[in-house]
Amino acid sequence: MTRQFIADRWARVRLRFNDTRLRQQLGSSAAHLDTLLSAGCCCYPKADNVPYMSQKYPPSRAAALAALEAFLPQAGRRYTEQRNFDHGPGNRANISMLSPYIRHRLITEQEVIKRVLTHHRFTDAEKFIQEVCWRTYWKGWLEMRPSVWARYQADVADLPRSAGYDAACSGTTGIDCFDAWALELKETGYLHNHARMWFASLWIFTLGLPWQLGADFFYHHLLDGDPASNTLSWRWVAGLQTAGKIYLAQADNIAKFTNGRFTPQRFIHGAGPPGEVPVVALPIAASPAMPKGAVGLLLTAEDLHPESIDLGQMRITALAAAPILENRSAGVSAFTNAALREALARNAALLRAPATLIDTLDSDNLFGWAQAHKLKAIVTAYAPVGPVSDRLAAVAPALASAGIALVPVRRDWDSAAWPHAAKGFFAFKDKIPGLIGA
Repeated sequence: MTRQFIADRWARVRLRFNDTRLRQQLGSSAAHLDTLLSAGCCCYPKADNVPYMSQKYPPSRAAALAALEAFLPQAGRRYTEQRNFDHGPGNRANISMLSPYIRHRLITEQEVIKRVLTHHRFTDAEKFIQEVCWRTYWKGWLEMRPSVWARYQADVADLPRSAGYDAACSGTTGIDCFDAWALELKETGYLHNHARMWFASLWIFTLGLPWQLGADFFYHHLLDGDPASNTLSWRWVAGLQTAGKIYLAQADNIAKFTNGRFTPQRFIHGAGPPGEVPVVALPIAASPAMPKGAVGLLLTAEDLHPESIDLGQMRITALAAAPILENRSAGVSAFTNAALREALARNAALLRAPATLIDTLDSDNLFGWAQAHKLKAIVTAYAPVGPVSDRLAAVAPALASAGIALVPVRRDWDSAAWPHAAKGFFAFKDKIPGLIGA
């Protein structure tokens, strides 16, 4: 990533941000982004790769909206034609780079698609819209098969780390393109989607390493690392997601779509993991009854735009934000925690309610916060299958025993879309026009 590229990217954001309509849309957040833009970045804890990430992804909704506006002109046919090319970390003009924001719902899938359709016809932007919806699809698929996540977590804990694994993670395998991607991922927190597929294929079929450890390596370093998208994408490459269908990286394909940055020799492909018995999809659980009256609002990194969730007749009297302790890189942790703090401050100002940043998501901390504000109910945006969902499930019984209900609120978008993820993406894709009203 060159300094000039960063400067050029910020210039694009500044140009779009000067648009009067966008400033009106941002409202009170506009002043916050003015500060970010004047600094060129946002403040993070110190770490080797954090300065790069702070310049690339200021952790705020205002910055996310501005980045979306900057990309909108490119979301139609140009994206469709150019999206598969990985020009390297210094040139990402052909793709949106919005995924870290969408992953934490600083901007939501629904609003991204809505804005795109104000600039492009559905037929022209269909490919970009489908890419946005892949994230929704993966979440729905895993929501109906939580045992896949549990088994993956157990495998990551149990599998041995070999010398080959160490070489792959350190970028010292001797496969030039693979090693470059490993180092790029650790330095920037990002890889082009095509490079992710090539990397996963080489990890599994050429280096002969367990896919689970590769998925864990990605999740540790990706700013947009999502339990569903990341885990199931690795399973797809390995041939487990669609029985009998594997993805093999080809040298000529890499040379073509990197514009000759890499010209590897033909790869040797070995056997992948053994097949699995298909997991039967469970029905999506019904949403619980919503409390009424005074409640506390708990923010987690799974959804940082609670303003757009229908809270019915609830009255928010206190807010809290709680990270969870995960094995993530310094850059990923810094981005996530800073975005969580920004969302807490933004919603505290909007709701005019006291806000508390809790050290970590556990029952003692939540109980202490609830007691301090005399809360009998805590609502939080529904967390799909993953670490946050696991933590919420663990603390809910302890809170309930103290007479405090922890109530997840699922978005209408998720409730409408997830049931269509029972099968493959092609079946889901046919439902997209109806979901977005196209």
